[in-house]
Amino acid sequence: MKKISSPFIVKYRFYIISSVIMLIWLIFFDRSNLIKQFDMAMELRQLETQKVFFEKQLEDIKKEEKEVLGTYSSLEKYAREKYLMKKDGETVFVLVDEDDKPIVEED
Repeated sequence: MKKISSPFIVKYRFYIISSVIMLIWLIFFDRSNLIKQFDMAMELRQLETQKVFFEKQLEDIKKEEKEVLGTYSSLEKYAREKYLMKKDGETVFVLVDEDDKPIVEED
């Protein structure tokens, strides 16, 4: 049987084998291999979307805080609506929907 080899492969055999072994090492076995890099990139994207979501929520909460802490009457209205608080001697009737959740009036 006749061996078919190109002169390039024969001449640079050591470098080709070394390069292949190094690539395999970097892809699978290294501390910061490509698989971990991909997983970390996906986690980074997820964390960035969560950051945007929480920044928007923080903005909304700060806006709501400014509205509520503006006057005593708005603070009282907020406490009554959100936390179902009442004054002494007062009776509160809570209207609920089919899912037993309180019906909240949207402004």
